[in-house]
Amino acid sequence: MDASTTIDRPSGAVRHVGLTHLALSVGGFAIGTTEFATMSLVPDFARDLGIDAPTAGHVISAYALGVVVGAPTIAVLAAKLSRRTLLIGLMTIFALANALSGLAPSYHWMLLFRFLSGLPHGAYFGIASLVAASLVPREHRTKAVARVLLGLTVATIAGVPLANWLGQGVGWRWAFGLVALLAALTAALVAVFAPRDAPDHRASPLRELGALKRGQVWLTLGIGAIGFGGMFAVYTYLADTLLAVTRVSPSLIPIALMVFGIGMTAGNLIAPRFADRALLPTAAVILLWSAAALALYPLAAGNWWAMLADIGAIGIGGALGTVLQTRLMDVAGDAQALAAALNHSAFNTANALGPWLGGLAIAAGLGWTSTGWVGCGLALGGLAILLVSAMVGRRTTAPA
Repeated sequence: MDASTTIDRPSGAVRHVGLTHLALSVGGFAIGTTEFATMSLVPDFARDLGIDAPTAGHVISAYALGVVVGAPTIAVLAAKLSRRTLLIGLMTIFALANALSGLAPSYHWMLLFRFLSGLPHGAYFGIASLVAASLVPREHRTKAVARVLLGLTVATIAGVPLANWLGQGVGWRWAFGLVALLAALTAALVAVFAPRDAPDHRASPLRELGALKRGQVWLTLGIGAIGFGGMFAVYTYLADTLLAVTRVSPSLIPIALMVFGIGMTAGNLIAPRFADRALLPTAAVILLWSAAALALYPLAAGNWWAMLADIGAIGIGGALGTVLQTRLMDVAGDAQALAAALNHSAFNTANALGPWLGGLAIAAGLGWTSTGWVGCGLALGGLAILLVSAMVGRRTTAPA
């Protein structure tokens, strides 16, 4: 759809669909940049704040905790706000928190500011996905959601290297300043292009909490929390594996990370074309693809070119996030905001579960490549939950 395309709604308002999607994806780019780039800047701010690397790693955990806590809390408490107002507010808070991260005078202040930075993350993606989907016909919803999440995947290709280069060249604080600028730009673009929507007067925190009563919501979240964990199990220890097993120069690690980002972007462009016609089957194929790519990881690790191909294939599995976001729209009923936001809490659960299990395998002496087998098991676990969800759904609709 062209950026100048507009769409008429019953209210008579004319909405710039492509420009709205672009504005929302810029927010995804800002979030993806800060989430992934912070990991690469750990040595820099650890040295500046006078802490060791393991302690600095708690800063990453603080951000993830903010995502898990903020997504459901904001979705419930802000139920009566219009979506446009909420998106502007979330990006304003995100900009401020990242600017403060760049000014943090000590480790403990850095912990606080990173936690605050994580709070808008899940709620933003959830609400932005709902807004993007509302502007297109039902059969194009997943493509609309993919456009929002495209900003996140492109960040792994362009935003993270840019922030890392900026951090190493002029100081890590400027990298957070860049993210703050992108977030402020998003708030301005949303204010200009996003449709003005009236708050839903029927909405309430209690109605949003109704999503938690729906078994299919929990099953969908389980697919993400387990099935996505495999990708994170490998990604977390990828640099160590490349150095210790593939035996490449440290200068080649950014190339591998970029290939992973290219895979994620490709998956996010391809999968929605099938998901809008067959949602659950597409999710099942993605999980099977992930399981196969992760199983091949230990075999590919000995060769640089085989490793690059497999890393790209693992990245393609990142499309699961877009598909499950649309699935939650189908099963959440009238509690759309909370369910959409919880999707990102589930993925941050995966971000904790995958590395933890991968770390256990490495600590047990199974080697760096054992993360591939751990990841394969998690992908198959997500597939098992998906099959349960499909059977429950079929049983529920059979009488009708």
